[in-house]
Amino acid sequence: MKIKSFIAIFTVVLVISACTDLTETIYDKVKSADYGKTPAEIETIVGGAYASLRGSGDAISLSYPSCEFLLLCNEAVSDEACIPTRGTDWYDLGRYQEAEFHTWKTDNLLFLSSWRYCFKGINSVNQIIFQVESSELTEAEKDVVKAELRGLRAYYYYILLDMFGNVPIVTKFGEAEMPANSSRADVYKFVETELIDVMDLLPSDIIYGRFTQNVANTLLARLYLNSQVFIGTPRWQDCINACDRVSGYILEPNFFTNFLTENQVSKENIFAIPYDQKSGTVGNYFIALSIHYKQYLAFSTTSNFVKGVNGICAQPGLYSMYDDADVRKKGYLVGDQINLATGSVIVMDDGNPLSYTEEIIDYTKASQNEGIRPAKYELKEGQLWEQDHDFVVMRYSEILMMKAECLVRLGSPALARPFVVQVRDRAGLDTPADITLDFIDDELMREFAFEGHRRTDNIRMGDFFKANWLTAETPAFRGLFPIPQRELDLNKNLVQNPGY
Repeated sequence: MKIKSFIAIFTVVLVISACTDLTETIYDKVKSADYGKTPAEIETIVGGAYASLRGSGDAISLSYPSCEFLLLCNEAVSDEACIPTRGTDWYDLGRYQEAEFHTWKTDNLLFLSSWRYCFKGINSVNQIIFQVESSELTEAEKDVVKAELRGLRAYYYYILLDMFGNVPIVTKFGEAEMPANSSRADVYKFVETELIDVMDLLPSDIIYGRFTQNVANTLLARLYLNSQVFIGTPRWQDCINACDRVSGYILEPNFFTNFLTENQVSKENIFAIPYDQKSGTVGNYFIALSIHYKQYLAFSTTSNFVKGVNGICAQPGLYSMYDDADVRKKGYLVGDQINLATGSVIVMDDGNPLSYTEEIIDYTKASQNEGIRPAKYELKEGQLWEQDHDFVVMRYSEILMMKAECLVRLGSPALARPFVVQVRDRAGLDTPADITLDFIDDELMREFAFEGHRRTDNIRMGDFFKANWLTAETPAFRGLFPIPQRELDLNKNLVQNPGY
């Protein structure tokens, strides 16, 4: 089992219907007055905060960061991925068409689910901090425990800062008053201050799945990389400085080591969300969301492979961006899919061969085989709906590419080149003599496809607002998503983002 006791399934169960309603009850198997006093009990409770990273579902929303809807939301609005309507499949009240065409409305479930993912995580952290503060630990011990919790809370707020901008900052558990928006600048300052304040109290060594100094510095680097977008002030050198403080990692010689079923072996993955279907984890079924209904025939002669639901795929043009020599190009399912039992091409229900094409002729009426499928996470016989792969949040290659981009922006492309060379060498490619922002932009897509980065990169690079494939020019206000209408209805202190 790869999930250690600290980050396994824990006893904290959140029952929350409105994520910013701080009067909601949080239920435990034992009353907080009777539990959470000793260091051992505190360690178990703190694990609940890490468990919240895997997300949750309720009667309305599906808040899973590794697939529905947080990952799908950020991928579907980018120039990287799409979720075509295939007959009656994947129309889903038009939410994905709105995402693709950049015409989303405030009631789109993608935004509600993303909002709830973050605020459920924040509420969990705040509740656990409350329990820690009420424990029998010394004040110094409490500060150390709370450091990781505050770091996790800053991670959730970074996502909110990026996606929604003007959100409530909530740090106390049990307040009855409904919170109001804080400005995007204030949320930015909160994330930065929290990470800096807890840095020296965080573990300095590498601990898999834990919020360490390396994780905090990577998150700070992301914050500074996007600072010009977030607050109008570039902080390229600060990003470089934060990257320089990340240590102990390597580029795995094999790119796909990072995405093995047992990818905890990777020495490149800085932060990952652990999943283990034997322990009952749920919410990581991205593979099944993408592959065709009959794809299982290509991986098992005994049907010992998950049956997919034929959803998310590569946007036309993504696959073509890879050089044929690029090892990362192997992370896709393309062309004829062969039935292991017969050696022939799998035949779809309409009698046509299952042969994935890059071209998507009509996004609103796509054929079942249109769209190349992402397959960088290991595919093998025995794959179930719930994946065992840990969801990769941060990798060391991101550190190298952030430094390279900042150096280019600071006018030193020659200094940037060695960092790009490391990433390109691993991919089996030469590196151009001249490193430009356009090249960095394309390389970010090739390196981090389907890892949830692309919308943020699109906005920072300016691509997000340009006409692209099916998307017309996008007005600037859509660089932020709307506050979900359901949350506005529940909390009259919230104000909608401009433009919506």
